[in-house]
Amino acid sequence: MCGIVGLFLKDKSLEPELGKMLTSMLITMTDRGPDSAGIAIYGDESKGSSKMTVQSDAPDLEFAGLESALSDALGGTVSMKVISTHAVLSIPAGSFEKARQTLSEVRPNVRIMSRGDTLEIYKEVGLPKDVAARFDVSSMSGTHGIGHTRMATESAVTTMGAHPFNTGDDQCLVHNGSLSNHNSLRRKLRREGIHIETENDTEVGAAYLTWKMREGATLGEALESALDDLDGFFTFLVGTKDGFGVVRDPIACKPAVMAETDQYVAFGSEYRALVDLPGIETARVWEPEPATVYFWSHNTLPSNTEKAA
Repeated sequence: MCGIVGLFLKDKSLEPELGKMLTSMLITMTDRGPDSAGIAIYGDESKGSSKMTVQSDAPDLEFAGLESALSDALGGTVSMKVISTHAVLSIPAGSFEKARQTLSEVRPNVRIMSRGDTLEIYKEVGLPKDVAARFDVSSMSGTHGIGHTRMATESAVTTMGAHPFNTGDDQCLVHNGSLSNHNSLRRKLRREGIHIETENDTEVGAAYLTWKMREGATLGEALESALDDLDGFFTFLVGTKDGFGVVRDPIACKPAVMAETDQYVAFGSEYRALVDLPGIETARVWEPEPATVYFWSHNTLPSNTEKAA
């Protein structure tokens, strides 16, 4: 049992409140997942640079001199913002693979949480309220974000086992459920050149979507394919640079509820995660249908797309 939340903003005036609203939603789901928590925030983009969020259990030691080491290796300016056990690195656009290789050589104990133009992921072991406070998530602004509270069933309670999982540029996934064919699929995806760090089944789900989109599928098409290729039971909430998507398996035994107004689209494992959102009393509220893909994009506002698989 885990808790999932998500918020896609249509109204730009709400962007400074994104972190505050997501934090409240996440904390409400604490009893669904007290082991660890994480939030993905889609924020500002800087021309000519990308973001790489990293984590260390010894940040004072591991982050010291990291900017200089990466700047020398990448041949460009790297800046760093440290937030507790995490740091957001601004690196030259297109240099992620070189940065990953350099990190493995000069700071092998530093783990990569996310990469992309706008995406930042913060996750740690602990209660959702403590994780959110550690990173001051409530002060963060952005266009959309997703979050997760974990009750571990498939793998150890660690930072790397916490959600969200990022396996492609500006793409991440949170999951409630269990995938039964993740071991065979992990081997296949690694043969296809998809980088997978952990033995967590959710990371395999994220990597599968990365692979399908790398092959030319849209997010909606990738989610539809997941209904055929992934075995088990699942509710997925996926974030991309432009928006997010939702899909539940054909049985849909994991709870989910959505709400939409002129200002936002919201997702929660339970309705109580949504009750403090502005205008929720007049929102269109519904339970996502089984085996049905829902996705929203800032590129297609004011309309949204719903497809049945």
